[in-house]
Formats: sequence, C-alpha cells, structure tokens
Amino acid sequence: MRILFVCTGNTCRSPMAEGMMRQIAKERGLDVEVRSAGVAASDGSSMSRHAESVLKEQGIMDRIVSTSLHGELVEWADLILALTEGHKRQIVYTFPAAVDKTYTLKEYVEDNADVLAEKEELQRLAAELELDRALGKKPDDAARRRLNELLHRLPVYDISDPFGGSREDYNRAAAEIRAALEKLADRLASDRDHSGDTGWG
Repeated sequence: MRILFVCTGNTCRSPMAEGMMRQIAKERGLDVEVRSAGVAASDGSSMSRHAESVLKEQGIMDRIVSTSLHGELVEWADLILALTEGHKRQIVYTFPAAVDKTYTLKEYVEDNADVLAEKEELQRLAAELELDRALGKKPDDAARRRLNELLHRLPVYDISDPFGGSREDYNRAAAEIRAALEKLADRLASDRDHSGDTGWG
C-alpha cells in the first residue's frame, strides 16, 4: 500500500503525517510506503522547525524535504490523504482521475456508523440533484433542503493548520494527526487480516 499525504507547503502537517505513519507502520508490521507533498509547495524546503522537533520528540529522525504535488506522485499513490477538505478539492480539481483514491485523512478513518450513513445519503442526494440538473429537470426542493441540512451536520474533517504558530499549535496538530493515523493503521491491519492472505490459496 502506497500512501501519499498532502497539505499546502509540505513543511508542517503532511511531513509530520509521513514521519509518524512510517513509524506506526513499522511498529505494527504493516507493509506501507509513505510519501508527502504540497499543493503549493516549492521543492527542497526543510520542514518547519517546530514540525521537526515534534517528530524528534517521538523518536522520528526522518529527513523530509518539501515536494510539490505532481502527476507521477499521484499515479504512484494507492491512497491520497489530504489534511483538509480544501486540499482534497484542489487535488481532485487538478487530477480528476484520482477522485476515487483521494480523501481527507479524518474522513477516511471515520468509523461512526451514523456519520457514515449520512455521508452516503449526502452523496446519493448530490448525484440525484446533479442528474436532474443535467436533464433540465426542476430540482426537488425537499432533496435540496435535506442536502443542505446534511452539509451543515456532517463533521469538518480538517486538521488544524499550525503554520506560523507556536510549538503548542504544532503539538495540537500532531496529536490530531497521530490519533487519525492510529485509526488508519487499525483499518489497514484489519484489511490485511481479512484479505484472505492466509496461505490457504
């Protein structure tokens, strides 16, 4: 499994996610390759000082330099995890073929059954309304109202941006990322265990 984490400049959130996920995967024996990139990154910049010290404190000494998001990286990845909804939209807008493997990190690890059911309903309603629009039919007012209600009710899946902030801001973002990555590792381990790869053919 090849995972690509994406944020804005690839100097704060996505390199922290990359470093932590590599560590977690190694600890749990998961066969995962990890990289990171930024939708507005310049190549070769160092991680922010606070991001680097957060990782060092967790025993992660990886030297991660910024990489701008490009087509080869998108193709390389089996799963693209954006750190915010805005990043996800930008990835899908620039690389539409990646839509089926692009999520926000928190969205991908969501495990609340009620939230998942509402997300499914939202996608279905959006598709129906889009089809009505394409066919020139008048949109269903009740469906539009329900769509708006769901949009307001569903959680925001953004990881807070510590850029330019204090070490405390970086600690907070890192804690958010690590909590999501632990859930991601649980999901990957579960997928591996249920993939039928048990040596029974």
